Amino acid sequence: MSEKTKMLSGELYNPNDRELVEERHQARLLFQKINQLNEDSKKKRNSLLKELLPNSGKGLWVEPPFYCDYGYNIHTGKNVFFNFNCVVLDVMKVEFGDQVLVGPDVQIYTATHPLDVKTRNSWLEYAKPVSIGNNVWIGGGAIIYPGVTIEDGAVIAGGAVVTKSVPANVVVGGNPAVIIKEIIN
Repeated sequence: MSEKTKMLSGELYNPNDRELVEERHQARLLFQKINQLNEDSKKKRNSLLKELLPNSGKGLWVEPPFYCDYGYNIHTGKNVFFNFNCVVLDVMKVEFGDQVLVGPDVQIYTATHPLDVKTRNSWLEYAKPVSIGNNVWIGGGAIIYPGVTIEDGAVIAGGAVVTKSVPANVVVGGNPAVIIKEIIN
């Protein structure tokens, strides 16, 4: 089984595998180009974004700078917005529904490491997917941990550290994030 196959299936894998290193390098080249474009280069920007994020829906908007590991593991619905300086460690699938707003400095992680020292020191790692529903708002500076699901209509307060899944139509905040209130629609 290839290291990429292990990575995508959530098994321990070697991130220094030549194929994975090359894919991360290609993603970096693309997001560096995107991050350096000016506002007058909308057509070029959209073309590069589609190359970096081939599984993105219509209406994707990304304010530079933007950073990710691979790009192809990021799946977006319609009208998803990333504000400045977002980081998505997309070792596994990161799924965004429709109408998702991601504030500045948000970090979304799928990559994680073994807890036992011997395995961790071998530089092996693994990942857990992240799923974000429709009509979710993630406030600036929030951090979303591996394996988290955020259901439809939830709001993640700025600076929240989301370590556990979030039910629909609630506001969560704090470190670790807890439910602050329910949203009545």
